[in-house]
Amino acid sequence: MVQVIQGKDITLAQLIDEFGLQSADDEQFFSEWQQDLSELSDLEKQSLNEVKAEYLHLSKYSILSPVVKMVVLSPLLRLTGFYQPPFYIVSEQEVRISSEDEGTIIRGRIDILVFHPPLWVLVIEAKRAEYSLEVAISQALAYMLANPDNDKPTFGFVTNGREFQFIKLTKQGTPKYELSYTLSLNRRDDLHTVVKVLKHLAGLIRNS
Repeated sequence: MVQVIQGKDITLAQLIDEFGLQSADDEQFFSEWQQDLSELSDLEKQSLNEVKAEYLHLSKYSILSPVVKMVVLSPLLRLTGFYQPPFYIVSEQEVRISSEDEGTIIRGRIDILVFHPPLWVLVIEAKRAEYSLEVAISQALAYMLANPDNDKPTFGFVTNGREFQFIKLTKQGTPKYELSYTLSLNRRDDLHTVVKVLKHLAGLIRNS
Protein backbone atom coordinates (compact mmCIF):
# COMPACT_ATOMS: atom_id res chain seq x y z
CA MET A 1 0.00 0.00 0.00
CA VAL A 2 1.36 3.41 -0.99
CA GLN A 3 1.90 5.83 1.89
CA VAL A 4 1.22 9.46 1.03
CA ILE A 5 2.81 12.06 3.35
CA GLN A 6 2.25 15.80 3.23
CA GLY A 7 5.52 17.70 3.04
CA LYS A 8 4.69 19.72 6.15
CA ASP A 9 4.47 16.47 8.15
CA ILE A 10 7.69 14.80 6.98
CA THR A 11 10.47 14.05 9.44
CA LEU A 12 14.20 13.81 8.89
CA ALA A 13 14.08 10.17 10.03
CA GLN A 14 11.57 9.37 7.27
CA LEU A 15 13.76 11.01 4.64
CA ILE A 16 16.71 8.94 5.83
CA ASP A 17 14.74 5.68 5.89
CA GLU A 18 12.72 6.11 2.70
CA PHE A 19 15.06 8.08 0.44
CA GLY A 20 18.54 7.13 1.71
CA LEU A 21 19.38 10.70 2.66
CA GLN A 22 22.70 11.05 4.51
CA SER A 23 24.51 13.81 6.34
CA ALA A 24 27.68 14.71 4.44
CA ASP A 25 29.65 15.01 7.69
CA ASP A 26 32.37 16.96 5.88
CA GLU A 27 33.34 20.55 6.70
CA GLN A 28 34.22 21.25 3.07
CA PHE A 29 30.96 19.88 1.66
CA PHE A 30 29.14 23.14 2.36
CA SER A 31 31.90 25.72 2.27
CA GLU A 32 29.78 28.15 0.23
CA TRP A 33 28.14 29.62 3.30
CA GLN A 34 31.44 30.48 5.01
CA GLN A 35 34.03 31.27 2.34
CA ASP A 36 34.52 34.14 -0.12
CA LEU A 37 31.77 36.30 1.36
CA SER A 38 31.95 39.95 0.31
CA GLU A 39 31.45 42.89 2.65
CA LEU A 40 28.20 44.86 2.65
CA SER A 41 27.86 48.53 1.80
CA ASP A 42 26.70 51.05 4.38
CA LEU A 43 23.40 51.35 2.50
CA GLU A 44 22.85 47.59 2.67
CA LYS A 45 23.61 47.60 6.39
CA GLN A 46 21.14 50.42 6.90
CA SER A 47 18.45 48.47 5.03
CA LEU A 48 19.08 45.43 7.24
CA ASN A 49 18.83 47.56 10.38
CA GLU A 50 15.40 48.65 9.16
CA VAL A 51 14.35 45.04 8.52
CA LYS A 52 15.47 44.09 12.02
CA ALA A 53 13.67 47.02 13.65
CA GLU A 54 10.45 46.31 11.75
CA TYR A 55 10.50 42.64 12.65
CA LEU A 56 11.20 43.28 16.34
CA HIS A 57 8.35 45.81 16.43
CA LEU A 58 5.86 43.43 14.81
CA SER A 59 7.00 40.42 16.86
CA LYS A 60 5.34 41.84 19.95
CA TYR A 61 2.36 39.95 18.57
CA SER A 62 2.22 36.56 16.86
CA ILE A 63 3.80 36.68 13.39
CA LEU A 64 2.39 34.28 10.81
CA SER A 65 4.44 32.98 7.88
CA PRO A 66 2.93 35.40 5.30
CA VAL A 67 4.16 38.30 7.43
CA VAL A 68 7.60 36.68 7.74
CA LYS A 69 7.74 36.53 3.94
CA MET A 70 6.66 40.13 3.56
CA VAL A 71 8.72 41.77 6.30
CA VAL A 72 11.90 39.66 6.27
CA LEU A 73 12.21 37.49 3.16
CA SER A 74 11.15 40.01 0.54
CA PRO A 75 13.78 42.63 1.50
CA LEU A 76 16.48 39.96 1.75
CA LEU A 77 15.74 38.60 -1.72
CA ARG A 78 15.69 42.12 -3.16
CA LEU A 79 18.99 43.07 -1.51
CA THR A 80 20.69 39.93 -2.78
CA GLY A 81 19.58 40.23 -6.41
CA PHE A 82 17.15 37.34 -6.66
CA TYR A 83 14.48 39.59 -8.19
CA GLN A 84 16.80 40.37 -11.11
CA PRO A 85 17.95 38.38 -14.17
CA PRO A 86 18.81 35.56 -14.54
CA PHE A 87 16.55 34.50 -11.67
CA TYR A 88 12.83 33.88 -11.50
CA ILE A 89 10.64 33.25 -8.48
CA VAL A 90 7.47 31.23 -8.01
CA SER A 91 5.41 30.79 -4.85
CA GLU A 92 3.51 27.72 -3.69
CA GLN A 93 5.18 25.49 -6.29
CA GLU A 94 3.58 22.04 -6.12
CA VAL A 95 6.00 19.11 -5.83
CA ARG A 96 5.77 15.34 -5.61
CA ILE A 97 8.53 12.87 -4.79
CA SER A 98 8.38 9.10 -4.44
CA SER A 99 10.81 6.61 -2.91
CA GLU A 100 12.63 4.18 -5.20
CA ASP A 101 10.12 1.41 -4.54
CA GLU A 102 7.30 4.00 -4.81
CA GLY A 103 6.04 2.87 -1.43
CA THR A 104 6.16 6.43 -0.06
CA ILE A 105 5.02 9.59 -1.82
CA ILE A 106 5.56 13.10 -0.45
CA ARG A 107 3.37 15.90 -1.71
CA GLY A 108 3.50 19.55 -0.86
CA ARG A 109 4.07 23.11 -1.96
CA ILE A 110 7.35 25.03 -1.78
CA ASP A 111 6.84 28.41 -0.12
CA ILE A 112 9.24 30.15 -2.50
CA LEU A 113 11.30 28.60 -5.30
CA VAL A 114 14.06 30.63 -6.94
CA PHE A 115 15.15 29.17 -10.26
CA HIS A 116 17.45 29.91 -13.17
CA PRO A 117 15.84 27.97 -16.03
CA PRO A 118 16.02 25.05 -16.00
CA LEU A 119 17.90 24.88 -12.66
CA TRP A 120 16.40 25.05 -9.20
CA VAL A 121 18.58 27.50 -7.31
CA LEU A 122 17.04 28.03 -3.89
CA VAL A 123 14.20 26.34 -2.00
CA ILE A 124 12.84 28.63 0.72
CA GLU A 125 10.59 27.63 3.61
CA ALA A 126 9.17 30.32 5.88
CA LYS A 127 7.45 29.42 9.14
CA ARG A 128 5.59 31.47 11.69
CA ALA A 129 7.75 33.02 14.37
CA GLU A 130 6.86 30.49 17.07
CA TYR A 131 7.97 27.47 14.98
CA SER A 132 11.31 25.73 15.32
CA LEU A 133 13.48 25.55 12.22
CA GLU A 134 13.63 21.76 12.60
CA VAL A 135 10.20 21.45 10.96
CA ALA A 136 11.20 23.71 8.09
CA ILE A 137 14.51 21.86 7.51
CA SER A 138 12.85 18.47 6.99
CA GLN A 139 10.23 20.02 4.72
CA ALA A 140 12.81 21.92 2.65
CA LEU A 141 14.98 18.81 2.26
CA ALA A 142 11.99 16.82 1.02
CA TYR A 143 11.28 19.43 -1.63
CA MET A 144 14.95 19.70 -2.55
CA LEU A 145 14.99 15.95 -3.17
CA ALA A 146 12.27 16.56 -5.76
CA ASN A 147 14.63 18.73 -7.84
CA PRO A 148 14.74 17.07 -11.30
CA ASP A 149 18.42 18.05 -11.79
CA ASN A 150 20.78 15.51 -10.21
CA ASP A 151 24.02 17.02 -11.52
CA LYS A 152 24.24 20.26 -9.56
CA PRO A 153 23.69 21.02 -5.89
CA THR A 154 20.47 22.58 -4.63
CA PHE A 155 20.46 25.10 -1.81
CA GLY A 156 17.80 25.63 0.81
CA PHE A 157 17.03 28.55 3.09
CA VAL A 158 14.70 28.28 6.08
CA THR A 159 13.55 30.99 8.44
CA ASN A 160 10.96 31.81 11.06
CA GLY A 161 11.80 35.49 10.81
CA ARG A 162 14.13 35.51 13.80
CA GLU A 163 16.36 32.53 12.94
CA PHE A 164 17.91 31.48 9.64
CA GLN A 165 19.63 28.36 8.34
CA PHE A 166 21.08 27.32 4.99
CA ILE A 167 21.06 23.81 3.49
CA LYS A 168 23.04 22.21 0.69
CA LEU A 169 21.94 18.99 -1.03
CA THR A 170 23.67 16.90 -3.69
CA LYS A 171 22.03 13.95 -5.45
CA GLN A 172 24.89 12.27 -7.31
CA GLY A 173 24.58 8.68 -6.13
CA THR A 174 23.58 8.81 -2.47
CA PRO A 175 21.75 12.05 -1.64
CA LYS A 176 23.77 14.02 0.92
CA TYR A 177 23.06 17.23 2.79
CA GLU A 178 24.69 19.60 5.22
CA LEU A 179 23.45 22.55 7.27
CA SER A 180 24.94 25.89 8.15
CA TYR A 181 24.96 27.10 11.72
CA THR A 182 21.73 28.66 12.91
CA LEU A 183 21.98 32.41 12.40
CA SER A 184 19.89 34.73 14.56
CA LEU A 185 18.47 38.19 14.02
CA ASN A 186 19.22 38.79 17.71
CA ARG A 187 22.97 38.40 17.23
CA ARG A 188 24.72 41.55 16.13
CA ASP A 189 26.01 40.69 12.65
CA ASP A 190 24.16 37.47 11.82
CA LEU A 191 21.62 39.19 9.56
CA HIS A 192 24.59 40.67 7.67
CA THR A 193 25.95 37.13 7.26
CA VAL A 194 22.60 35.91 5.91
CA VAL A 195 22.72 38.53 3.16
CA LYS A 196 26.39 37.83 2.42
CA VAL A 197 25.63 34.12 1.95
CA LEU A 198 22.60 34.80 -0.27
CA LYS A 199 24.65 37.19 -2.41
CA HIS A 200 27.45 34.63 -2.68
CA LEU A 201 25.06 31.88 -3.77
CA ALA A 202 23.50 34.21 -6.34
CA GLY A 203 26.97 35.01 -7.70
CA LEU A 204 27.93 31.35 -7.94
CA ILE A 205 24.85 30.61 -10.03
CA ARG A 206 25.36 33.62 -12.30
CA ASN A 207 28.94 32.60 -12.98
CA SER A 208 28.36 28.85 -13.36
